Amino acid sequence: MVRIAAVADIHCSTNSQGAFRELFASVNDSADVLLLPGDLTDYGLLEEARILAHELSYLKVPVLAVLGNHDHESGMQDEVRDILRDAGVVVLDGEAHEVDGIGFAGTKGFAGGFDRGALSPWGEATIKSFVQEAVNEALKLETALASLSTEHIVVLLHYAPVKATVEGEPPELFAFLGSSRLEEPLARYPVTAIFHGHAHKGTFEGMTRNGTPVYNVAMPILGQRFPDRPPFYLLELPLDRPTE
Repeated sequence: MVRIAAVADIHCSTNSQGAFRELFASVNDSADVLLLPGDLTDYGLLEEARILAHELSYLKVPVLAVLGNHDHESGMQDEVRDILRDAGVVVLDGEAHEVDGIGFAGTKGFAGGFDRGALSPWGEATIKSFVQEAVNEALKLETALASLSTEHIVVLLHYAPVKATVEGEPPELFAFLGSSRLEEPLARYPVTAIFHGHAHKGTFEGMTRNGTPVYNVAMPILGQRFPDRPPFYLLELPLDRPTE
């Protein structure tokens, strides 16, 4: 059994020294790996990233992450990624990684809307560029998925790949919370579970059109869903073969 803890949207700020130690202590006691699906920092500042890197030093389990829109806010996302990677975090951006026999694929994702409400690449060049960004993120996800042949595949995104887990947000915001284009590669591979954040007022659980569970693990969602325990979700996956 591999125990996977996940929490997104922790929004580490310049005042977050010590804020996550109780949370990470609980992860140490409960999990074999921690997933952080985006918005690791509040404004994408290097000082925020350094504070988070120090907080993460208290963890005794591997940490995998993708960046979110807040991590891009100050235009220093590459430096933020480097600080976290130097601290031992596996930051995925269209790559795959294995931990204890579980394959993880991750990318940030992007907006654009869902199903019949999805934005089409038609008209102004700006609209076409916006849609192309979601297509590019979907292609990065597909590249990562294609490189895995593990018994279980777990996906990290920041933006939602399905509408079900953004339900609860104002409908006029749905187009900015995720994209159905991210669901397309997920339907072509044997994915076990998908984690995302971003939709702070969304719904905890949904599924893709082929039945793969999707979990919105934004910290505000987890705090409401599980008020009597630390704000992370724990998924246990059995393995048919022993881990090394």
